[in-house]
Amino acid sequence: MKKDLGSVLALYPTPLVVVGAYVGDKPDWTLVGHVGIIGHDRILVSLAKPHYINGGIRQNKVLSVNVVDEALLAKADYVGCVSGNSTDKSEVFETSVGKAGAPMISSAPLTMECRVVDVYETPGFESFICAIEHTYADEGILNEQGKLDYHKFKPVLFEMPTYEYLKTGDAIAKCMSFGKKEGK
Repeated sequence: MKKDLGSVLALYPTPLVVVGAYVGDKPDWTLVGHVGIIGHDRILVSLAKPHYINGGIRQNKVLSVNVVDEALLAKADYVGCVSGNSTDKSEVFETSVGKAGAPMISSAPLTMECRVVDVYETPGFESFICAIEHTYADEGILNEQGKLDYHKFKPVLFEMPTYEYLKTGDAIAKCMSFGKKEGK
């Protein structure tokens, strides 16, 4: 018998990312565990309304989503612990600017540069609906065909309610391989 946990968000773990946007003339960064796929060319980035970076995202309509690996984790965690309202986070990472104008973390192995196309508000949160404009990847995480290789790239995962960071693991099987074996 299953226990009813009530209205509990249970889609964790999710990839851990650092979102970057200009606030004024400086890049700002925040750690985000609430990201989602809403189409092949759209993602959702959900931030609590009081976040300092939200104003820059609303004003400029562009942001970067920098996927965190273990090498980036300590600095990523730091930008999630301090607020841009009281701490200048512009120098935490070496940065570059993407083709759409978003600040990007130079050492992030994978970055999506996105344009905000809509904002969906819920109590306490602003969820930015973003069109992916450009995806930048270090060549070391690509396979021979130039595609992302998650056997090489190991993004950190965020899990709630324990607030833990998890490592990605080994592949279990190819997608849809079980159904084909069963004759379905």
